[in-house]
Amino acid sequence: MRSQRSLYSDFNKLQMKLSIVYYYSFGYSAHEQLRHYLPSTFYNKCPFMQLWTWQTGPKQNPERNPEGNPERNPEGKTHKPSNRPFLTCSLLPQPHGFFTQQFSPTPPESLLPTIVPISAQALAARVYRVKQVHSGDVLLPSEIEAAVAAGLPNLEDGTPAPFPLADGIVTEQPQQAVWACSADCTPALIGDVVTGQVAAVHAGWRGTAQKILPTAVARLQAQGSQLKDLRIALGPAIDGRVYQVGKDVAAKVGLTVASQLDLEPDDEALLEALMALENPPIFRDPDTSKVRLDVRQINRMQLEQMGIDAVQIAIAPHCTYQEPEHFFSYRRTREKKVQWSGIVSS
Repeated sequence: MRSQRSLYSDFNKLQMKLSIVYYYSFGYSAHEQLRHYLPSTFYNKCPFMQLWTWQTGPKQNPERNPEGNPERNPEGKTHKPSNRPFLTCSLLPQPHGFFTQQFSPTPPESLLPTIVPISAQALAARVYRVKQVHSGDVLLPSEIEAAVAAGLPNLEDGTPAPFPLADGIVTEQPQQAVWACSADCTPALIGDVVTGQVAAVHAGWRGTAQKILPTAVARLQAQGSQLKDLRIALGPAIDGRVYQVGKDVAAKVGLTVASQLDLEPDDEALLEALMALENPPIFRDPDTSKVRLDVRQINRMQLEQMGIDAVQIAIAPHCTYQEPEHFFSYRRTREKKVQWSGIVSS
């Protein structure tokens, strides 16, 4: 006879899968409707909501004028220090955070104490970041250090690159803090519950077309990680139902999951087949020459095709384009502003 704990665990997994199906099927808009119309006590019990929690970072001191005095609002009152929110995902056991625009332009080095309390251990953590170029490349900290020592290349505009060129980082040792920045692209944080190693990945549509998340997972596996031990959080990004792209872009991204679904490689046939799936990653657009693309859904499908279970993956129920109060969105404002996401190996 199965134990009560075993039955309870199975029930939680069933709840999780049902909520995942709901979110994938109806998307961000339905999530917002739930949030506004359901009693909070019921809504907060939804498993996909329990995975994601708003945390509060240190208060931001009011800006000061050139004379060193606090800035005042039009009524002559001093701006009060404000709390700054960031997201965490309970799937990830390591210290981490998906930061909001309220932290801009704070760099990762200064964000680290927000997710790891200041202590000897926190001070020992070393920060690693890369110059993101919408590639499929994932580096190790040792490779970043070697690239810096060898001399960094120039960018296309002729200026020296500030960091090695890549879009993902996989740790090798404890106390390595890795970071990715994003606006509408997907920030992905990965944690291994056994080895303690982690990864931070910037997965835009170009990186997703190059299967950057499977590349990061493969680099973790090369260091001894098992698929069953990985936990993956796909942070705030533009929701698929509002992300309009050309059909050629959608086909490039969709092609990465077509072979295992036994779909035709022809662009139109591929898009139609993907739109017909139970949880589609592509939606029709009023402009018949375009479609709507859910990049996070494609990332999820790529991971599941590797053998990662759906309950090991969490997608943030937040859209950068539709939440201007929390997130920068290039698609919304055309400004090159980003928010950071980071995680620390243990």
